[in-house]
Amino acid sequence: MGDKPLRVLVCGDVEGKINVLFNRVTSVQKKSGQFDLLLCVGEFFGPSPADEAEWKEYKSGAKKAPIHTYILGAASQETVKYFPSSDGCELAENITYLGRKGIFTGASGLQIAYISGRGGHQEPAPAHCFTPKDVTSLVAPLVSNTKFKGVDILLTSQWPRGVWQYGNNPVKLHSVCSFGFVDLLSSLDGVRNHMVLQENARHVSRFIALANVGNLAKKKYLYAFSIVPLKNMDPTELVKQPQDVTENPYRKSARESQKDRLAAVAYEEPASQFFFDLGKKPHAGQGPGRKRHSDGDRPIQHKQPRKPPQPTGPCWFCLASPEVEKHLVVSIGTHCYVALAKGGLTVDHVLVLPVGHYQSVVDLGTEVVAEMERYKGAVKEFYRSRGCRCVIFERNYRSQHLQLQVVPVPLDKCTTEDIKEAFVVQAQEQQIELLEIPEHTDLKQIAQPGTPYFYVELDTGEKLFHRIKKNFPLQFGREVLASEAVLNTPTRADWRECKSTREEEEAQALSFRQAFSPFDFSLLE
Repeated sequence: MGDKPLRVLVCGDVEGKINVLFNRVTSVQKKSGQFDLLLCVGEFFGPSPADEAEWKEYKSGAKKAPIHTYILGAASQETVKYFPSSDGCELAENITYLGRKGIFTGASGLQIAYISGRGGHQEPAPAHCFTPKDVTSLVAPLVSNTKFKGVDILLTSQWPRGVWQYGNNPVKLHSVCSFGFVDLLSSLDGVRNHMVLQENARHVSRFIALANVGNLAKKKYLYAFSIVPLKNMDPTELVKQPQDVTENPYRKSARESQKDRLAAVAYEEPASQFFFDLGKKPHAGQGPGRKRHSDGDRPIQHKQPRKPPQPTGPCWFCLASPEVEKHLVVSIGTHCYVALAKGGLTVDHVLVLPVGHYQSVVDLGTEVVAEMERYKGAVKEFYRSRGCRCVIFERNYRSQHLQLQVVPVPLDKCTTEDIKEAFVVQAQEQQIELLEIPEHTDLKQIAQPGTPYFYVELDTGEKLFHRIKKNFPLQFGREVLASEAVLNTPTRADWRECKSTREEEEAQALSFRQAFSPFDFSLLE
């Protein structure tokens, strides 16, 4: 990793011409070598039936993107249907929707800020729009962090107002955001210029506008560049000024930006509107205590919870199975239970497992997922009380019952960034493609039931994912955490080499059960 440049491709509105784009990318990579990722701004999908048919080839797996591709969300109502979630998800192999807004951090440390759609003032905003509040919610957590130095890339589908100032050929487009972006660009320090010869040199930004893919005028729609993540750059290199650097074009817009902030306040709804208008009379049939039906007053049908599938043979982890080593169980809920890991990496290494027979997280029903999340939160709090951070991983490969491995790592051993780097480095050494996925992404949006995968969740919420296609080292997660960079207990990488007597295991389970009891919600219900 280090300061090795990443090779990046960026394209403008694809508008359904997916084959045209990927044919061009393939041609570029044959001539210039492999790029690390492709970023797409603007409208990725097209409105016509032909565009939809073209997309289905990629969604079904009949065709595959030749590069890791990251896209923004809908910029029009017609294409909202292609995005199943506002939180971001994998839409097809190698094609990932970043989400409505947020910060994407790659394994290399590259930070990409993004905001999807077009600017608007309507609250709540339509799925293809963003509001001044969205811009504020993106910026506020960043600028409140004293260690924040900037982001590497900002992706938007509209031009920020005033960006054309100081250009050789100033132009104005209709697709210009009239609010918010000046605040956004001024706040994200990575895209803020200094006043030349009047202020100390700061790192400069480069604004890139791209045409639509396959446009008849043959204007440039694909742009290639190399970039070293800001956090890996030497400060003196970072502030070097290119010959054609200009003043910050957004300073001229400061006064207009203030007007925008006032306009945003004018559009805010009264506080009561967050819930319902107390001044309005209820509709017929909506008296106190009466539930309001949705979708044309049709009654809502409640699905019965599905029964878990039954194992085809003996299972060591189904709680009702005689094969389960029940002396290791430390907590039992309604749908899940917690047990000490046999041959654990540490004495507090536990497994969170479903009571019924499920193979992986993506197979779980809603109620099981909810309780598993409660157990994860409780164990995290327990570890935190003991001065440890939490690492969670799952291997859905050559296993028939879900085992969520939850491992404590003492705070004084290493940082979360060290743990993340250890996973990435060892993955690279073993030619494992370990990708970072958006923080709020549900695994069910990335992997279908039955798909083999390896997944890691760090205490910061960062997630790493690998889709297993061939062989995969069964002890990979343990090997990384046992390595010198993390726990520094290499002899415990394989659980079979960490034998304890039954009496020792019973004593460890009793000790954990007693210490965990203040955090165990199952004891209170």
